[in-house]
Amino acid sequence: MNGQFPPQGTRPAPTPPAAASASCRNRLRRAACGCAVAALLAAGAASAQITINSKTGAVTNGATGQTINTVDRRYQQIVPTHVPLTKSELDAKTRLELIRLLDAEQGFAMRPLPRGHKGLTLQANGKLEPFGEAYLDMATAEGLAAKPGDRVVLTDVKIEHSHIVFELNGGPDLKHRILRHVEIGVGPEMNPAVQGTGDEALGARLTLSFENHLPELTGAEVKALLAPLISFDVKTPIQAFTDTLPTKLKEAILNHHVLVGMSTDMVIFAKGQPDGKSRELEGQMPFEEWIYGKPPQDVQFVRINGNRVIRLEVAKVGETPVIFTRDEVTGLMRTDGTALDPAGDPNTRITKEGDVERNPDTQAPAAPPSLRQPGEKLPADKPQTGVMKPVQFPKPKPEAQPDANSDSGAQPPANAQPPVPDASQPSPPKPQPGQPDGATLPD
Repeated sequence: MNGQFPPQGTRPAPTPPAAASASCRNRLRRAACGCAVAALLAAGAASAQITINSKTGAVTNGATGQTINTVDRRYQQIVPTHVPLTKSELDAKTRLELIRLLDAEQGFAMRPLPRGHKGLTLQANGKLEPFGEAYLDMATAEGLAAKPGDRVVLTDVKIEHSHIVFELNGGPDLKHRILRHVEIGVGPEMNPAVQGTGDEALGARLTLSFENHLPELTGAEVKALLAPLISFDVKTPIQAFTDTLPTKLKEAILNHHVLVGMSTDMVIFAKGQPDGKSRELEGQMPFEEWIYGKPPQDVQFVRINGNRVIRLEVAKVGETPVIFTRDEVTGLMRTDGTALDPAGDPNTRITKEGDVERNPDTQAPAAPPSLRQPGEKLPADKPQTGVMKPVQFPKPKPEAQPDANSDSGAQPPANAQPPVPDASQPSPPKPQPGQPDGATLPD
């Protein structure tokens, strides 16, 4: 998938809908995987854009046009060779001469050579298949038959219609692998046709492919076509290994310097076996310390985690130790030499994956989880208007009946109004003068 992202801290310029849709359709047509999704957030003519291709793993800087790959350069596409080839067919005599010259020939691997039945396919004066992420996946799934700089032997050469198949270090398949499933015998006693030794095939297969037919070739021309993957020159082991590395890293190894990010093989080629080793634990991370030198000489402490150098400490007598922690090798193995640590670039945003460790002394705690949508505001977030006054409870009202509270001894309030008589009810007769209250007159 191809995606473009502007650097942090820039404001994307508005794009008309029609122009944006047309630009998106054009990018979709040019996508290598056929179903790419492109998003253009333009920040102006001077802003940098990065394009990521998920099929090949290539990262392209839109401002400079520089291609930065996400995989090791030893798994990237090769530079095609330019060996002149004739148009005449390969005859039987030349075929036998090629087999006689190439069989049991030795060379040095310039790329990782993975195991597996299919192996690698190299087009004559063309590209390598697979490459990039697919090449790395094959090496991870099948394992490596030879690392860069290892010696390899062409144990078998098969010349077919339009390609030449080379078996390296015995090939990836066992001998008589079909006959191993056949048993021969009489009656109940059966014996396998081929007695297996139980050894696993650890070799590799390399196919040199041509377009339509095999042209007339010499042994030197075949070796020149295989040069991106196998070098047949006479070299020492350290020369064969450093020739597979970029120039700056090669010079560091030849000058016996250790850089943060080197593999253990690079450290051994640069410094040799260490004078001492120790294994320690820092937090939850185990590491191994390789020690080079003894006082009064300079002492180097090379800290290794897994297969990489993560820290280098150089201690000199009478001086403060110098500590290096910045990775200088990963950028060399993936780019043209620029460092991958963008801490000094203000337009670069660093994203961390997994559990994020926070320093309570310098970083604020993370915000609690919320169900709010982005940009959503609740009524409680609105500012209050005016001043809130204390709550006033309503005053109690008197009962409708005049003697309702007589039993409880409650006295009516002083300002209470007398009850109004109901007109529908007959009024009691008024007492006559000299008659006691509550007495009634006879009929």
